[in-house]
Amino acid sequence: MRIGFIGLGNMGAPMARNLANAGHQVTGFDLSSALLAAMDGVIITARSAAAAAAAQDVVITMLPNGAALLNVAEQIIPVMQRPACFIDCSTVDIKTAIDVATMTEAAGLFGLDAPVSGGVGGATAGSLTFMVGGDAKALTLATPLFEIMGQRAIHCGGAGAGQAAKICNNMILGATMIVTCEAFALADNLGLDRQKLFDIVSTSSGNSWSMSTYCPAPGIGPQSPADNHYQPGFSAAMMLKDLALAQDAASTTQTKTRIAKLALDIYQEFASQPEHGAQDFSAILNAIKIER
Repeated sequence: MRIGFIGLGNMGAPMARNLANAGHQVTGFDLSSALLAAMDGVIITARSAAAAAAAQDVVITMLPNGAALLNVAEQIIPVMQRPACFIDCSTVDIKTAIDVATMTEAAGLFGLDAPVSGGVGGATAGSLTFMVGGDAKALTLATPLFEIMGQRAIHCGGAGAGQAAKICNNMILGATMIVTCEAFALADNLGLDRQKLFDIVSTSSGNSWSMSTYCPAPGIGPQSPADNHYQPGFSAAMMLKDLALAQDAASTTQTKTRIAKLALDIYQEFASQPEHGAQDFSAILNAIKIER
């Protein structure tokens, strides 16, 4: 396929690279000239989002927030050929996802909101999970691409349903990472060896992805950002954004999410310090230890 890919950051670049390596013709754009230059020779580079989107079978976006998505959508939808497919893999608020879907449908295009889970490691390995909202016909067109970039694509429902699934997932992730870090802090204070705690919890009822796959304690469990000085991964600032999206949705639907609200407050305090916001979200272990 001819694919336009807009947003070549930590997630977008390896996703675009995997598509190109699979034999697709990928044309990419990013506002960062350095990120764009880094992909030169791997994909075709374009001078604008519109140029990357024109005459493509599929356009994929991986952008930082809803405002950026709306801005790019307004640039690319008018130049996309009909009936191309617009797949947004960003994590944004549900209203923005629905607004973009409405614009896409009105232009005679297929559209999907398809945020991902799996982090930079999953993007690099091609093992992401896609949470997909939108028309089933569009999903049929996109599935071969999802199979290159990930290991699973789940159709969650109509427009915005992918974003709904993503914020619920990351609400759980944010809260479980905090309590995992608290458990390590408590174990330290009780004189319990971290490795022993991992060996027990990772095979017991307290296990979670935060413990067994993405352990926040350096030198424990599989390789994770903790073993690389907490280079993200998935930054604390991005976790804060996703927890805020979840609380906005909870407020709109009048859903009580008291633990998730506390997780938001904790990450808000942590990420308010610039050096922490740029770290992986699992670095909150260090802040919890300092509070002793």
